[in-house]
Amino acid sequence: MSAPALEIRGLSVRYDQAPVLTDVTFTLAPGRITGILGPNGAGKSTLLKAALGLLKPDAGEIRFFGEPRARARGRVVYVPQRSAVDWDFPVTVADVVLMGRYGRLGLLGRPSREDREAAQAAMAQLGILELASRQISELSGGQQQRTFLARALAQGGELILMDEPFVGVDARTEEAIVALLHQLRDAGRTALIVNHDLQTARRYFDDLLLLNRRVFAHGPSAEVFTPEALSACYGGRLAVLSGEDGAAVVLAP
Repeated sequence: MSAPALEIRGLSVRYDQAPVLTDVTFTLAPGRITGILGPNGAGKSTLLKAALGLLKPDAGEIRFFGEPRARARGRVVYVPQRSAVDWDFPVTVADVVLMGRYGRLGLLGRPSREDREAAQAAMAQLGILELASRQISELSGGQQQRTFLARALAQGGELILMDEPFVGVDARTEEAIVALLHQLRDAGRTALIVNHDLQTARRYFDDLLLLNRRVFAHGPSAEVFTPEALSACYGGRLAVLSGEDGAAVVLAP
């Protein structure tokens, strides 16, 4: 039996002594797409950053594919929020996508023909090959997100962590992202995605993790996306009813 793609046990994080995550525990099975849902300030982005070592937790154990983070670094891909990126930095789309290959090159290595072909294939798959020579400052929000996804694809990781990939993108880009994620899942890769849109959650994700400083529910979307679980996680901030199939119907944000 293969090890979980990600295993988190007892993760706790504080900002200025205020708890942000408390005793978070869950595992991700390989080959599944999991969406993280929760209200603003629930610790969703903090969870990804702590798992990646970008934030130091107060407590907890984190393992990727059964190994410590340092041993699995090349198998994990991170796509941050677009707002966290300096889009005025003078690089082209091709430069950004090729960065996904740098972990394979070593300290003094130079991109090979294989690396450049992988970057081109990733851009083609995301529909941005014609933008290869364009400066990233000239891109729309949707094109920026496609560029980041192409970099992740070129990197070839087995686990993809994404923070709010659908924010500020057009419907066509959102559909392209979801289609790519489903293709990667069908090829055996795993994804953990911070999301804010409850209306699409059941359709986009195999599993859901309801998070509000602690885990309120985790499992298959059809089982987790219920009025009871959502109301508990969001603390009554939503108007939630039960649909004909028993699943939650969210009436208001």
